[in-house]
Amino acid sequence: MGCGRVGATLAQSLEGRGHSVAVIDQNADAFRRLEAGFTGKRVTGLGFDRGTLVQAGVEDAYAFAAVSDGDNSNILAARVVRETYGVTNVVARIYDPHRAEIYQRLGIPTVATVRWTSDQVLRRMLPMGATDEYRDASGQILMAQMDVHPGWVGRALGDIERATGARVAYLTRYGDGVLPGPGAVLQENDLLHVLVTAADLPRVERVLTHLPTGVE
Repeated sequence: MGCGRVGATLAQSLEGRGHSVAVIDQNADAFRRLEAGFTGKRVTGLGFDRGTLVQAGVEDAYAFAAVSDGDNSNILAARVVRETYGVTNVVARIYDPHRAEIYQRLGIPTVATVRWTSDQVLRRMLPMGATDEYRDASGQILMAQMDVHPGWVGRALGDIERATGARVAYLTRYGDGVLPGPGAVLQENDLLHVLVTAADLPRVERVLTHLPTGVE
């Protein structure tokens, strides 16, 4: 929802990854921002209107991003899509960082615009494993942001280190960096950043993107 510069870039990035995409905007002129080769749906209407959402294909959607220029519209659309249509991979763009924290506590992943990039939204919508953030001069040691299976939420970071052999560098929680202390646990919507060897990264990805051993 929203075909501004952010929405158009996001839609084209998703289509470039092989996904079917529908774009909603209440202003039909906004679709001019899409490249000529874009083949997805263009739906004119309000992104929180059920008729508009159904026309866009929400009943078959895997993920939804609300990235219009209105906080209220974005959060309302995100809640309708998640609560009415059962789409679990939902993210809302929020201008006010204080609102963003409140809505994340309600279980709606949000991205405040001051920290926003289309890649960050993609990570919340689609599992991508690991993203390099830093490599040492030899290229053998790296820090990476890791996607994790929901089954790891609530587990101690020490458990994660023992299971992976990697070291937790820090967490991003509600947009802020956090150096975890002893006994710290992974919370919902945390972003996990680990130190790991390049050679061991594929194994660590496999461990963290699957249900922890012994968890139902």
